[in-house]
Amino acid sequence: MDYNDSKAKQAAEVVQSFMMISKTLAKYTQKNADSLGLTLQQLGVLNTIYSSPLITLKEITEKLLIPKSTASVSVEELVNLGLVERKSSEEDRRQINLISTDKGREISRKSIQTPASYIAMVSALEKISTEDIDSLLRIHKELSKFL
Repeated sequence: MDYNDSKAKQAAEVVQSFMMISKTLAKYTQKNADSLGLTLQQLGVLNTIYSSPLITLKEITEKLLIPKSTASVSVEELVNLGLVERKSSEEDRRQINLISTDKGREISRKSIQTPASYIAMVSALEKISTEDIDSLLRIHKELSKFL
């Protein structure tokens, strides 16, 4: 890629912009996870299980776009912390479903009640016009579709 080309420069600028916003939101989400005594990965897996009771490990990997080994380690840690339980499927005994415990559901609810990343985003979006936000969302959808 020729970085002297104006289109390449523009593409690099857009990518860097997305990365900067993503990194900032990840910092807020990390603080939320830390305050609950979990890693970012564990919180993501726990909230996925909370929102989709009886989900399988394979379904978690598909939803979160993470490797099976990563999901498996997080699930094992959550089980050891008493936040998640494994249950055999009633339809297929070979299939293991995951469900949040009472303690796990409470932590998920806490993480959702005060998500710093959403609070920060709401605060930032209040400074931008509704029309610009609508345009931003429309453009993001288009970019996603074309990528």
